[in-house]
Order: sequence, then C-alpha cells, then structure tokens
Amino acid sequence: MTIGQVKDILNARLHTPGADLDVQVHAACGSDMMSDVLAYVKDQAVLLTGLNNPQVVRTAEMMDMVCIVFVRGKQPQEQIVAMAAERGMAVLSTDLPMFAACGRLYEQGLRGGEMA
Repeated sequence: MTIGQVKDILNARLHTPGADLDVQVHAACGSDMMSDVLAYVKDQAVLLTGLNNPQVVRTAEMMDMVCIVFVRGKQPQEQIVAMAAERGMAVLSTDLPMFAACGRLYEQGLRGGEMA
C-alpha cells in the first residue's frame, strides 16, 4: 500500500504537499502513547495518533516511519508539519476516530508491525 492509498482510504487531508505519496508502507500502528510505539518494529510504517506534539515526529523518525496520521479531526501544529517535512515524512489528518481509521486500513490489507 502507498501513502496515497492511505490518504484515500482515510479520506485524509495532506499537510506536507511535497511528500512522496508513492512511498510504500508495510505496517501501521495506532497509539497515543509513544512508549507503546517504541515497542514495535515499524520500518516503512504509518503511525496513527491523536497526540499532537513534536515528540510524535521524533518517535516516528526513530522507528523509520514514513507517515503520521492525526485522527479525530486533530490538525497538526505547524512545528510538527515542518519537522516531518524536513525528515521526508508525510503528515495526514482524518476526521475518523482511531479505531475506525485502523479498521479501514486493516480491511484493505495493511497489518500491524511485530514486537521488537
């Protein structure tokens, strides 16, 4: 699945216009607790979260994630968008709640990562 497909499935808004939407994603993780995100292998993954602070980008970068999706209609802070763009990450937002967003991606074949 590509970032562009994730965007379409979630009816999401793109906040990083220069992002490459053709990048492949291999897994997804949904959490508001960054410590939980660190417990999983997330190479080429999508992070779905409602946590709206710069730590999200730092955590995603450490785990080699390529896309951050803010759920529940949350709009990312400008600092988050700038940090993600500098690191080549796409930032999306969707009005869907976390459970529904994860469910839609799972239904379309995207799976979770493995425990580290």
